[in-house]
Amino acid sequence: MHRFFIDAALVNNNTAPLSPAEARHALNVLRLKDGAPVQALDGRGSAWSGWIRTNDGNVYIELGEPLVSNEAPVRVTLYMGLPKGDKLELISQKLTEIGVSQLVPVRMERCVAKIEPSEAEKKLSRARRISQEAQKQSGRQCALEISDPVDMSRLPELVSSHARCFLLWEEARGRRLYDERTDDPDVRDIACIVGPEGGISEKEARMLESAGARAITLGPRILRAETAAIAGCAAILTLWGDL
Repeated sequence: MHRFFIDAALVNNNTAPLSPAEARHALNVLRLKDGAPVQALDGRGSAWSGWIRTNDGNVYIELGEPLVSNEAPVRVTLYMGLPKGDKLELISQKLTEIGVSQLVPVRMERCVAKIEPSEAEKKLSRARRISQEAQKQSGRQCALEISDPVDMSRLPELVSSHARCFLLWEEARGRRLYDERTDDPDVRDIACIVGPEGGISEKEARMLESAGARAITLGPRILRAETAAIAGCAAILTLWGDL
């Protein structure tokens, strides 16, 4: 089923106009005809079945029944040490698919990547575009929120705002996510922290633990930063969510 974004504020008489870009994609790329069944997403949690309608060069979706929400029952936020290269884009794509709510890039002590203010918007815009494409592909109804990068100094304050926060750290020993699930099966707001390619420093880890983060192991093998981010979030959504 093909999916398209709409602006809910523009819905009139159960029809929603497609943006020029979405209209071109529907007619010129996918070659959909009038009456083709599709789905409409507003990116804020609502979705509908519908049909493509064309009229004098304008392209609309005639909205049908609202779709049942497919959002995870637990809100997961990932605080990720700024990764290098295009890894932020990969992480954004996969987190969108599995149902993570928010991604916050963090400037940590051992970050190899440095996003200057002049290039931050370009890099983040690309990650957001890729996330939006993943949202359409997966049929997810809410967008992954990708925040502007924050400094490590802000992380303790942010950590304390969540019901639970797990520091997924290669130096952690013994305590696993499964153990946390056994102790607290009903938590509905979980944050996790993953370091950059160089890892989280001892000083940073102790600071985060003092703020309430629990150091958790993802097993006896050392994972790449992007693998730890995706696997860790997927494990949380498996234990507390709907994967």
